Amino acid sequence: MAERIHIFDTTLRDGAQTRGVDFSVDDKRAIARALDEIGIDYVEGGWPGANPVDDAFFATSPDLKNARFTAFGMTRRPDHSAANDPGINGLISTAADSICMVGKTWDFHVDLALGIPREDNVTMIADSIAYAATRKDEVLFDAEHFFDGYKANPDYALSCVKAAHDAGARWVVLCDTNGGTLPHEISRIVAEVLAHIPGDHVGIHTHDDTGNAVANTLAAVEAGVRHVQGTLNGLGERCGNANLVTVLPNLMLKYDGAYETGLDADGLRRLTHVSRLLDELLNRAPDRTAPYVGEAAFTHKGGLHVSAVQKDPATYEHVDPEIVGNARHIVVSDQAGRSNILSRLRDAGIEVDSKDPRITRLVEDVKAREFDGYAYDGAEASFEILARRALGDLPEFYRVESFRSEVERRFNARGEVTTISQAVVKMQVGEIHSMQVAEGNGPVNALDDAMRKSLLPEYPELEAMRLVDFKVRILTPQQATAAVTRVMIESTDDTGLRWGTVGISPNIIDAAYEALDDAIVFKLLQSRS
Repeated sequence: MAERIHIFDTTLRDGAQTRGVDFSVDDKRAIARALDEIGIDYVEGGWPGANPVDDAFFATSPDLKNARFTAFGMTRRPDHSAANDPGINGLISTAADSICMVGKTWDFHVDLALGIPREDNVTMIADSIAYAATRKDEVLFDAEHFFDGYKANPDYALSCVKAAHDAGARWVVLCDTNGGTLPHEISRIVAEVLAHIPGDHVGIHTHDDTGNAVANTLAAVEAGVRHVQGTLNGLGERCGNANLVTVLPNLMLKYDGAYETGLDADGLRRLTHVSRLLDELLNRAPDRTAPYVGEAAFTHKGGLHVSAVQKDPATYEHVDPEIVGNARHIVVSDQAGRSNILSRLRDAGIEVDSKDPRITRLVEDVKAREFDGYAYDGAEASFEILARRALGDLPEFYRVESFRSEVERRFNARGEVTTISQAVVKMQVGEIHSMQVAEGNGPVNALDDAMRKSLLPEYPELEAMRLVDFKVRILTPQQATAAVTRVMIESTDDTGLRWGTVGISPNIIDAAYEALDDAIVFKLLQSRS
């Protein structure tokens, strides 16, 4: 019989401590709903009283259907009783189903940070848990710096967590707060703790400062803990927390059915979507190399690999990508062979005889263009356009007859600089010739706007297309200002489709135009497929 592992997500609290991450109330609601829908057991919403956003979020419950909405706070202050502690009463007064209280378990911190007798800290933990347990259905205890504390003084660290358990804590969570503990230490210490507290009341909370947060979490589960804390995409202070997006499929797919979580097969299939939803809300580019959910996780580039994968994906894939909501990608590059090209064409819905001599020419063209600086492994839309053009299968949606893009710097009466970018585009769309002028916050933005002015009357679907990433790389820095520039653009639309395009030129505007033109053509191809 599979052992149940209870999953506790702390993205909205511990993840919010990530540098550069600031959740709005709406962000928190969207993430909480997404976590709830896939089957997460606990959603920790934040720390009521810590900031206005958390206060607003906890003012009303996010109406979760599966997860327990959880509030985070501290054990009582040394100079207050639990019943009179404003922090604890603030937690109790929220709409949260559960509360999680953090307390010191490292004698070094008790001595230095709290400056109280060690025995008083143990009493504070017990008092706080016992009082909260009479007011809320479920109380958890986060044993801060437990592993550091245990290595320094095992008896004292144990006395703290035993006090919490005896006082009524549903879960006693062992925290590797500094992230400095290694898997073999986790295994040993957890086993020793479980000699005193049952594993179905013990949890693990790890940080990634040695790159071992996921490994440490799995080691703790193997040792007997049945509660796992972590964050989406490994958000968290410093190097982050255990990444639940990696932990979950590992638990569910790699232990021969020994463990089960609140996620069913459908929840697991939504994992890639939820991971990317978080990045979208944070306006961050997804980690392409993230295990399971990254765009590159099931991407095959070398011709030998591609040939084998086409015979049986198990040759180079440890799981079916669809299980986690991801997809297989066959990329085209200077390492590509006929297998790569044919596979990518099939993915694009282009049927062509494998012996077609045009395929050989296309392979040679791709390799030559990669040598010049094109990078089709990150610009699959540009490859599809190149391939369709080579095969005579590319419609002419429009024709750009000429364009001009310039930047003008103006000075006002106070001597302040105002920069204006302007683009002029002459185009033919069907039988209609037009010239459009547009201004933008940069020459590429102005060029994009001018092109759309001409195209939107015929192709209104372009209204939903938007640029989400723009990368510039200098390919020949030794040539200084005459260097060849590569521009890569990532675009998306209202369907959630994302596609990459590439352009190269000694002129950055020309390179940007090439990538932008490909992006528009690809969108039109998709809308008519």
